[in-house]
Amino acid sequence: MNKELEEEIIQRVIGGDKNAFEGLVLTNQKNVYNLALKMTRNEDDALDISQEAFVKAFRQLRNFRGDSRFSVWMYRLTYNLCIDFLRKKPKTTTTSLYHEDESGDTAPLEIPDIRNLPEDTILRKEMRKNIDEGIKELPLKHREVLVMREIAGMSYDEIAKSLRINEGTVKSRLARARLKLIEILKQKGTFPDSFRLNIQEHQKEVE
Repeated sequence: MNKELEEEIIQRVIGGDKNAFEGLVLTNQKNVYNLALKMTRNEDDALDISQEAFVKAFRQLRNFRGDSRFSVWMYRLTYNLCIDFLRKKPKTTTTSLYHEDESGDTAPLEIPDIRNLPEDTILRKEMRKNIDEGIKELPLKHREVLVMREIAGMSYDEIAKSLRINEGTVKSRLARARLKLIEILKQKGTFPDSFRLNIQEHQKEVE
C-alpha cells in the first residue's frame, strides 16, 4: 500500500467510515505481530499486544500527523506497548545494543539493565524519554529506517521495497541514524561514561 492510499484510508476512517480501517490492519498486521513476537518471545502475548496496538491506533488515528508512514507510526506504538508489557516480566542483568556499519560488522555495547531496580524508577523513565525524544529528533529519512530496522526487525530488502530505495541507501541512512542517535543520547547523558562509544571513529565509516 502506497502513502497516498494510506492517507486516503485514514481520512475515510476519520470521516466516519470505520470499516475502512480494516485495510490498514490487513496491510500492517504481519509486521506488527512479528515485532511484538520478537520482543515478547511468546505467541499469545504477541497476539494480545498486536490487537491492543490496532485498537489504540484506531482510537488515536486523529493524532496521526502524517510526517511518516502509517506503518512506522504503528511500529512505535507497538514498541511502546511491548516495553510496558516487558516491565512486568523478569529481566536479565544486561541489555545489548549493537552498532552495525555498512559492511555488516557489529560491535556490542553492554549497558546495565536498570529496569528491575525500584530505586532507579526516575532514571528508567528518563532513559526511555531520552531515547524516544532522540528518535524524534532524527531527520525523517533516518528515523524511518531506524524504526523499521531496530524496532520492527525488518530486513534491508523489506525496508528498501517499503521506501522504494535501494539497499545501499538503506544501510547508509541506518548507519547515520545510529550515529546521530548515539550522539543525542550522549548529550542527554543517557549512557554512563564507561559505556560510551567513540563517535569520531564510527563517523569515519559513513563519511
